[in-house]
Amino acid sequence: MRPGSSERNHPAERPTTILSGSMAPAAVPHVALLPSSGMGHLTPFLRLAAALASHGCVITFITPTPVVSAAEARHVEAFISSSPLFRRLEFPLLPFDVSSVVSDDPFFLQFERISRSARHLGPVLSSVSPPLSALILDVTLTSSILPIAAEISLPAYILFTSSAGMLSLCLSYPEIAASGGVTIKIPGVAEDLAPSSLPQPLRDPRNLFTGQFIENGRAMARADGIIINTWEALEPATLAALQGSKAVSGFPLVIPVGPLLAASDIHTAADDLVIPWLDAQPASSVVFVSFGSRTALSAEQLRELAAGLESSGCRFLWVLKTKKVDREDQEGEKAVDELLGEGFLQRVEWKGKVVSGWVDQRAVLDHPSVGGFVSHCGWNSVTEAALGGMRVLAWPRHGDQRINAMVVEKSGLGKWPSLWTWEGDDEIVRREEIAGRVAELMASPAAAAAAAKVKEEAVRAATAGGSSQRQLEDLVSRFTCSGD
Repeated sequence: MRPGSSERNHPAERPTTILSGSMAPAAVPHVALLPSSGMGHLTPFLRLAAALASHGCVITFITPTPVVSAAEARHVEAFISSSPLFRRLEFPLLPFDVSSVVSDDPFFLQFERISRSARHLGPVLSSVSPPLSALILDVTLTSSILPIAAEISLPAYILFTSSAGMLSLCLSYPEIAASGGVTIKIPGVAEDLAPSSLPQPLRDPRNLFTGQFIENGRAMARADGIIINTWEALEPATLAALQGSKAVSGFPLVIPVGPLLAASDIHTAADDLVIPWLDAQPASSVVFVSFGSRTALSAEQLRELAAGLESSGCRFLWVLKTKKVDREDQEGEKAVDELLGEGFLQRVEWKGKVVSGWVDQRAVLDHPSVGGFVSHCGWNSVTEAALGGMRVLAWPRHGDQRINAMVVEKSGLGKWPSLWTWEGDDEIVRREEIAGRVAELMASPAAAAAAAKVKEEAVRAATAGGSSQRQLEDLVSRFTCSGD
C-alpha cells in the first residue's frame, strides 16, 4: 500500500472513452499517453505525442479529470483538435481525504489522486480499439500504473519529464534515503552533492512527495524503457552512467529523444503585446526573464529583481508571475507598478516590457532580438533555450531545478550563481548582484558562442539521422513489433 494511503470504498466512476478521429489499421502503432499534473509535465507529453504521430503512430491521450489548472485543459483541447491521429480518453478521478497526507501542494495531491484511481484504468485500456501497442506514463505515476499495465500485458514506458541528472537522482534516492548520508552521490552527476540542492520536499521524510519519489524510483526498473527529453551531447556522462546500468543494476533501456520540438502553442493576448515589441528591438539586445508556470517570487525579491534589471542597462522582457499553480496573472498596470516600485514601468518604458499571462516562450526564445534568458531552469525551459542557442543565467527556485542548473553550466549553455537563494530560503538576492550578472551575461561573446554550440548539437540530435531521431525511430519500431 502507498504511504499515507488507505483503501476506501468509493462509488467507482469508470473512465469515459472519447475517441475522436478515424480508426487506425491494426499495423499502425497505437500508443496511449498518460501525463500527471502541471504544465511542466504536460508539455513534454504533448511534444512527444506530436513526435510519435510524425512517425506514423496513432495517439490516445489520457486526460485525468478534473485537472489542476485551466491552462492544462486549454492546451489539451487545442492539441487533440489539431490532428485526426489524436484521440482522447477521459479518466475521472476518485476523491480522497487530503488531510490523510502531509502536503498541500496541488500537484502532489493530483499525483496521489491519479494513483489511487489507477485500479479503474486497466479495463478501459484493454477495451480500446484498435488494441494499444504501448502505454507511456508520467514518472510520478510509475509505482501505481506499471502493475496495471502488467496485468493486461501492455508494454509500458515511462516519460521522465526532467533531465538525465534528475533521473539518476531518482534512481539513486531510495538508497540515499536509507543511508541518511550527509553528502550525496549521483552517478554521472556529482560525487558529493550537498543536500541543499535536492528538491525541498525531500527534506521532510513524511512529505507526500518524498514517499512518491522513493516508490517511483524503486519501481522504474520494471518498465520496458524510460524515455527522456535530453540528448547525448547535452548530458553525455549522465546518459553513459544510466545506459551502462551504473545507477541501478538491471535498469531498463534509457531512450534519449530530445530535444522534443514544440507542439502548436495557444496564441494569447500577451503574445500580441510581446512580439511587436520584440520586433522593434535591436538584434540580440533583449534579456528574457521568466520563472515558469508555477513559480512566484516574494514581493521583496520581485522589487530587487526589478531594480536589478533597471540598473543593468539591458533591454528586458519580463513575464511577471505573482501567483502559483499554473495560473495566469492578470494584474493591471497600476497593481504591477505598486508591486515593483512606484514609477518603475514609466522609468523603463523605453527599454523594458513587463507582461502577465501566458506567452509563447518558444517564439520569444527564437526571436532575433532576444539574446539572453534569466530562467528558473525548469527542464522544458532548458531544452527550449538550447534549441534557441540562448545563453542562460540560471536562477533555480525549487524541485529539480538545481540539478538542471548544473546541466546548464556543465554543458556551456549558461552560468549558475550557485549561492543565489531559492524557494524557502530567508536571504534575498540583491539588486546589485542581479544587475551585474545580467549585464555580464549580455555582454559576453564567449557565453553567446558557447550557447550557439549547444544549439548546433541540439539541432543535430533532433534532425534526420541524429542520435535522438534514431532513438525515436527505434522506439516506434518497438511499438510496431509489440502490436503485431
